[in-house]
Amino acid sequence: MTETVRAGYRVRASALEGRNWLNTGGRQLELEDLRGKIVLLDFWTFCCINCLHVLDELRPLEEKYSDVLVTVGVHSPKFEHEADPVALAAAVERYEIHHPVLDDPELITWQAYAARAWPTLVVLDPEGYIVANLSGEGHAAGLESLISELVEEHEAKGTLHRGNGPYVPAEPTAGNLRFPGKAVPLPGGTFLVADTGHHRLVELEADLTTVRTVIGEGTKGWRDGEAGTAQFNEPQGLAVLPAAAAKQAGYDVVVADTVNHRLRGVALSSGTVTTVAGNGVQRLLDAGNQTKRAPGADHPSEAASAGHSAASGSESVQQLLGTDPLAVSLSSPWDVTWSSSLDRLVVAMAGTHQIFSFDPLTGALGILAGTGLEGLLDGDGAEAWFAQSSGLAEDAEGNIWVADSETSAVRRLAFTEADGGTRVSVSTAVGAGLFDFGFRDGAAAEARLQHPLGVAVLPDGSVAIADTYNGAVRRYDPATETVSTLARGLSEPSGVLVDATADEPLLIVVEANKHELVRVPIPKEAQSVDEGARQTQRPASPMAAGTVALSVRFAAPKGQKLDDRWGDPTQLKISSSPEELLVSGGGTSTGLTRELVLSDQVSGGVLHITARAAACDGEPGGEIPDHAACHLYQQDWGIPVTIDAAGDTELTLDLRGLD
Repeated sequence: MTETVRAGYRVRASALEGRNWLNTGGRQLELEDLRGKIVLLDFWTFCCINCLHVLDELRPLEEKYSDVLVTVGVHSPKFEHEADPVALAAAVERYEIHHPVLDDPELITWQAYAARAWPTLVVLDPEGYIVANLSGEGHAAGLESLISELVEEHEAKGTLHRGNGPYVPAEPTAGNLRFPGKAVPLPGGTFLVADTGHHRLVELEADLTTVRTVIGEGTKGWRDGEAGTAQFNEPQGLAVLPAAAAKQAGYDVVVADTVNHRLRGVALSSGTVTTVAGNGVQRLLDAGNQTKRAPGADHPSEAASAGHSAASGSESVQQLLGTDPLAVSLSSPWDVTWSSSLDRLVVAMAGTHQIFSFDPLTGALGILAGTGLEGLLDGDGAEAWFAQSSGLAEDAEGNIWVADSETSAVRRLAFTEADGGTRVSVSTAVGAGLFDFGFRDGAAAEARLQHPLGVAVLPDGSVAIADTYNGAVRRYDPATETVSTLARGLSEPSGVLVDATADEPLLIVVEANKHELVRVPIPKEAQSVDEGARQTQRPASPMAAGTVALSVRFAAPKGQKLDDRWGDPTQLKISSSPEELLVSGGGTSTGLTRELVLSDQVSGGVLHITARAAACDGEPGGEIPDHAACHLYQQDWGIPVTIDAAGDTELTLDLRGLD
């Protein structure tokens, strides 16, 4: 929002309406209760990796301005399960949210503030007026500047009231484990668990209850070293290296240290932890701070024409990012598994909607599949789309199965030798798209899942699926291309693995919201379920067929200027589902405006829009210093639309609305 708009008129904030409040000690807040405070509304949903990134971005601001700033999380669910108040309360505890949260299952407040994307941030001044609206991640610096201005302005007016906010912590529910993420079997018959909520690893005996060893101090942070002093930050996936690779690498287990944006290595004999990949800077959102940026590198105008550069031999399977893995930025790695086909690790990079590979012997780190666009698109690995991939498993043929959570899908990566190297192709076994989910067994083309987070390959070659938001374990049979249900009534299962130590193979399920691991039999005849297929109940935008003027608003924060040294520093990528919805205006080009033409031959669909803008520290009109920090702002929108003759002919989105 520009200074002119702020000076010309003021918009009164809408009421905060929903089903209930969390983190208030039972108090039902009204907007008037927050008068005198700067209020930051964070529209989020707990399935969304970008929303989780923003929670971490806001923590320093909440601490610095604790006496004048009140953050209010407005939880506006995407999936049906996220509307469950018990599940929301667990998520608020899991992600250590220390501010009030409004439960908005009917999207009443979401619609009142015209939110279009998760996450969306809205800033209210102490008098209850809207002063800024932002979408996506990476706005912490701009928010700090704005908050500082508002403090000065309203302290002078006498309208700022310092003191404690309305946050009241809830009672904890965890025991020995706290929201465990994944687990793997160890050679001696024990199991290593990512004790995600306690920020550590725990080795459990075969009874799944008795703790043998603990690796990690148990407080969030990043520190290498001995088992008792090392620190993790919400570790998730684990992979045990083959013995020969472990001996050469010097560690046995690789950990997806999710919020640290790193891969960590653990030597089981000593418990020593080392960082093996990642520099701790989140990939894409602050590209200029990853390394000193060469002309055009990570710049939207250059990215528009950049392809996957394949090296010779086995490296042709990927876009090589470098052989110094500690210099490369990662983004919320969620799971990791060993690929016998590639002789390296495969990493589910949830934060960028991609699949990475990592060779612990050479340090080579690369993009295995995925463009970084969020959605469901099969084909060559270099062109495929994923959506917050969160679980991995290898089958006997060397294929990698992927739990693609945001599309409620199970995907498969297959590898073939071609042109002297290995190529990857992506296909979908179960799932239809970003807004399609449900609980339905039967033919895979019609079957539905709801935000699955884990997969495991069963002895017969079928795939067990931790169908997280359905509270179930499902089974996909590639031979018959059907889906069945193995177990129900679980509390957000986040991982699943095969236990071959018993007389008959059993499944071990990581039941995150019950803070435990449980064994589940693999029945000879699976249950059959059909509770229907559904779509996200997010209001669709009525749009008129024909020409639609798209505009994405962006203003660089104070102290920054658009980085136009190598051309237009902005970019739009646009596509649609179905493809027939968009007659013209798709593709990638510079600029933040585009003329779209929507078809009158379809009833509706989803517009997929990605906007980027590059800015560097420096004053408008001046030169950018040689060593200035540069920033890449990016937001993905999936906007459901219906074709309506009386619908809008303009679509305006905010990448960043601050002055």
